[in-house]
Amino acid sequence: MSEQGQANTSDETALNPNFQEKKGWNKTPSQELIVLAMAIACFLFFAVTLTGFASFGNLITMLRSIAVLGILSTGMAVVVIGRGLDLSQVSVMAISSAWVLTLMSSDMSLAVILLMGLGFALTVGILNGWIVAFIEIPPLFATLATGLVCFGFGRWVLLSGVHAYPPKEATDFLFLGQGLFFGLPMPVLTFLAVAIVIHLFLRRTTIGRHIYGLGDNLLAARLIGISVRPLIILTYMISATAAFIAGITTAATVASMNTEIVNSTLIFDVLLVVVLGGVSLSGGRGGIASVVVGAILIGILLNGMTILNINSDVQNIAKGVVLLAAIIVDRRLHPKDEETDKQGDH
Repeated sequence: MSEQGQANTSDETALNPNFQEKKGWNKTPSQELIVLAMAIACFLFFAVTLTGFASFGNLITMLRSIAVLGILSTGMAVVVIGRGLDLSQVSVMAISSAWVLTLMSSDMSLAVILLMGLGFALTVGILNGWIVAFIEIPPLFATLATGLVCFGFGRWVLLSGVHAYPPKEATDFLFLGQGLFFGLPMPVLTFLAVAIVIHLFLRRTTIGRHIYGLGDNLLAARLIGISVRPLIILTYMISATAAFIAGITTAATVASMNTEIVNSTLIFDVLLVVVLGGVSLSGGRGGIASVVVGAILIGILLNGMTILNINSDVQNIAKGVVLLAAIIVDRRLHPKDEETDKQGDH
């Protein structure tokens, strides 16, 4: 290889740790293909053994639930690829969308109301990123705290109750969750749009490659001139935006928002999708394709267990075991480098 070729490869690897120069056929199937095969196998098993699983109504319900889980997981994936974590996602999702529903009773236009809800979500995202990047509090504790603050502030100041409902005449808003476009539910199309946009952002833009570099080796990213702190804030803003979109999709689908969803296991389902799909908790690895197949697999499993009327505690045990196993495999495949396992400037 020429010196110029070596230089180009080196630069590409520095910007995007996932870059690998192709040398022949890779005979090992990717994690996405393995998880997709598992999803297909689970679907066929449930379709044959469970009455009603393959019915049109249940498939639509399952697609809607997969869509919301997938939207949240795409945002979480961006943060995790940058070696972060966002436990405030469900709080942002619930409060921002519930506030939107509350404001819809006013005289403001829907566009202005949606922008206000998005602004609230972005404020929490910026706060998360600033705390992690500048104060250097570990993301686990920072986002757990901001999630509690977001939930408490929203319930105390912005909302008048646990539930929020849109006006009956808000047909345009409800179409975002209940409508069909070319035979596909709107939430599914929203999920696909979000997944495609974030995939192209991560894989085809310089900033996206910088996020991979940030997650793979923060010190090296700083040495080659990447603005690490603004980049960290950006990842949390993307996560908050995904949470807002998921909240609006959920609220439009069921024509309400129950803020008690914060106390559910949804955030752990999101982490399960991200890790199971192959996004490494060590940062710098994985992609949106992983999230899509992971969301499909978990969505099918949750739907099947619900039809089987499996006790929620048993479901939580099963999800916990799968999540723990996925984390152990991730740690085996991608062990941390203690020399570069740092989150902020020193």
